Amino acid sequence: MFACGRIIGRFPATLTHANRLYRPVKYVGIVNISNLRHNSDASNEKSHKSAGITIKPEECVPKSRSFKSQKTVPACETEASCPAAQICKPNNEQKQSNEKGSDHGKNGKYQSRYWYLLAALIVTGVTYKVSSSFLKDDKTDQQRDRSKQKKEGRGHRRFKDTVKIPAESRLIPQEVPYLLIGGGTAAFSAFRSIKSRDPKAKVLVITQEVDFPYMRPPLSKELWYNADRDTTAQLRFNQWNGTQRSIFYEPQEFYSNVSNLTESDKGGVAVAMGWKVTKIDVINKTVILEDGHEIKYNKCLIATGASPKNLPIFESAENEVKDKITTFRTKDDFLDLEESVSNPKCKNIVVIGGGFLGSELACALARSYKSKNVFQIYKEKFIMAQVLPEYLSEWTTKKVEAEGVHTISNTEVENYKYENDRLSLVLTGDQTIDADQVIVAIGVEPNTDLAVTSYLETEPKIGGFLVNAELEARRNVWVAGDAACFYDVKLGRRRIEHHDHAVTSGRLAGENMTGAGKPYLHQSMFWSDLGLDVGYEAIGIVDSSLPTVGVFANPTEANVVPVNNPNDEQKTNSEKSNEKSESQIIKNVNIEEEKKKVSENNAKLEQPTKHEDFGKGVVFYLRDDVVVGIVLWNIFNRMSIARRVLAEDRKYDDLNEVAKLFTIHED
Repeated sequence: MFACGRIIGRFPATLTHANRLYRPVKYVGIVNISNLRHNSDASNEKSHKSAGITIKPEECVPKSRSFKSQKTVPACETEASCPAAQICKPNNEQKQSNEKGSDHGKNGKYQSRYWYLLAALIVTGVTYKVSSSFLKDDKTDQQRDRSKQKKEGRGHRRFKDTVKIPAESRLIPQEVPYLLIGGGTAAFSAFRSIKSRDPKAKVLVITQEVDFPYMRPPLSKELWYNADRDTTAQLRFNQWNGTQRSIFYEPQEFYSNVSNLTESDKGGVAVAMGWKVTKIDVINKTVILEDGHEIKYNKCLIATGASPKNLPIFESAENEVKDKITTFRTKDDFLDLEESVSNPKCKNIVVIGGGFLGSELACALARSYKSKNVFQIYKEKFIMAQVLPEYLSEWTTKKVEAEGVHTISNTEVENYKYENDRLSLVLTGDQTIDADQVIVAIGVEPNTDLAVTSYLETEPKIGGFLVNAELEARRNVWVAGDAACFYDVKLGRRRIEHHDHAVTSGRLAGENMTGAGKPYLHQSMFWSDLGLDVGYEAIGIVDSSLPTVGVFANPTEANVVPVNNPNDEQKTNSEKSNEKSESQIIKNVNIEEEKKKVSENNAKLEQPTKHEDFGKGVVFYLRDDVVVGIVLWNIFNRMSIARRVLAEDRKYDDLNEVAKLFTIHED
C-alpha cells in the first residue's frame, strides 16, 4: 500500500511533466504488489467497529509493512521548468538522445509514453482493488472471530452447541422393540410403565436435550427457595415432606449404554442425547434421524413436549440483547437465570407474562432477591386472569405485590432500546423501563414438526397431535404429554400442559404400548405456588370464561393471611350481621336456588366486595350448570374428593353443600 501511495502521489507532477513537449518520458516505474496481502495477526488487529460507523482511511491500512519496491527511476530534467524535478533525478544521456531524435521518433515516443501511463493506471487500480479486498476480507474475518469469541465467552449454557451422545449415529441400534421420541416426564413415565409390565423390555429414548429425564416444576418453584446456592447448583431441592432430592428422576447408573442396549439379556433403558428425529415412516415402522440414520421399531411413542414462545422483537435481536433475555423452560435456562440475577450488577428484573410461570417466577425472585427490583408486565387486568375469576385474580395480584413484585397491568412490550450496554423496554403508551434481565413467560407451543414429515394429523385450534382416547395417533404410534391432543370421554377434546398430565398420559401410553388398550379416564391435576403463603391445586377445565361459584371460609387468623384494606374500618354493623357464619358464597353466574329445580335457576349475580379475603376456599367451574373444573384454594390433600365430584357429571342443587365435602374450615 505504501508503494501504491507513492505512485499515486506522483501522478500530478508526472502528468504535468508529460504535457510538456520538450522531453518524452521513456519509462515509468512498475509497482511490485506481491507484498500487499494483509496477514492477520495480533499486531494488526484494529478496534471493532459496529455496522453503520464510518471507518477512517488510516484504520484500513495495516500499521506496518515490510516490502521491497522494485522500480526504475523515471527520466526527467532538473531545471526549474520541469514540475517533476523535485522527485525525478536528471539523466544527461537521455537528454542528449532526445535532442537528436526525429519528429517521427518524438511522436512515437510520446505515444509510448501514454501507453506506459495507461498501464500504470491499470496496475494502480488493480492494486487498490486487490488490497482493499484483502483488507475488507480480513476485517470481516476479524469481526466474525470477535463475534464468535464474544458468543463463546457469554457462558450461557443455552447458547452452547449441542453435544451428541453417542457422537455417531452408527452407534445407535438399528432396531429396537420400544422407541420413545422425547426425553421429558412423559417419556420417563412411559418407559417406567413399559418396564413394569415387561421387565426385559429394551427401550431406546431419543431426545434433543443433553440430559437424562428430569422434572420441570422445581425450576420455577422449590429451587428458588434453597438456603444456599451450592444446593441449587446441584439441582437439588427440599420436598414437601422435608427430604431433599435431585430434579433428575434416576441417576446416570440406572440407564444402559446406547450401543449395548440390544445385547443385554435383561433389557434396559438407553438414552441417545442431542439427536433429532426428522421423520416417522409409519407404514414401515421406521424413524429417520437428522443424518439419515434409520431405526426400526415395534412400538413408538411421541413425547416431544412443547417449546416456549418468544416475542418477535426479541427473536430478531442482536446477541447482546439476547444475552439479557431468556424463555424459561429447561434446567439450563434455570441455571443461566440464577447466575444472571445473582450478579450484583443485575438490579432490574422484568418478567413478561401474567400466567402460571410468570407469576411463580416473579414471586420467587422478589422473595429471594429483596434488594432487586422485580417487575411483572402483563396485558390482562390482573395476573392469572385466564384461569381465576376476576375477584380472585385481583386478590392474588395484591398478594403478589405484597411479596415485593411491581405489577404493570394492561401493558405489552412493543419494542426495545439498547445503548451503551443497557437495555430498555418500550411499553404500551411509549413508557420505558430499564431491564438488566428479562424473562419471557407467555406460554408454549406443542412441538409437532413431525406431523408434516410423517403425515400425522394435528388439531388446528388447540394444537397438538390428534389422538384417540387410547392416545394412539396411528397404528403402533402413541402420543403423550404436552404434544397430545386427546379425547377426554368426560370433558371432550383437550390438550394439557402440566406435569401431572405428562405423568398420567405417559403411564397410560406405556401400558397401551404393551397391549393394555385402556382409554384416558383419569383427571390429571396441576398446582401453583405464589410465594410461600398462597398455593392452589386444580383439576378439570379451569377457564375464567366459564361461570364460576366460589365458596370461601370466613377470614380468621388460622386460615387467612389478610390483605390490608382501608375499607375494612368502614364496614357497617348491618354488613357484619349479614355475613355467613360458616362460609362466603361467591357467585358470578346464575345458579339454582336451594330446594328449587334447575330450570327455575334465576339466582341474582353476586359480586364479592373489596373487603373480603380469600384465604381458603373452593371454586367450581360450570358448563351447562355441570361442574367441569375445581380449584382448591389453599386447601390440600383433597384432590380425590374433587375427582369424585367431577366424575358425578351432574348438576348440583346447592354447591355450598358440595363445598362442605372439602372441609375448608379445617387446617
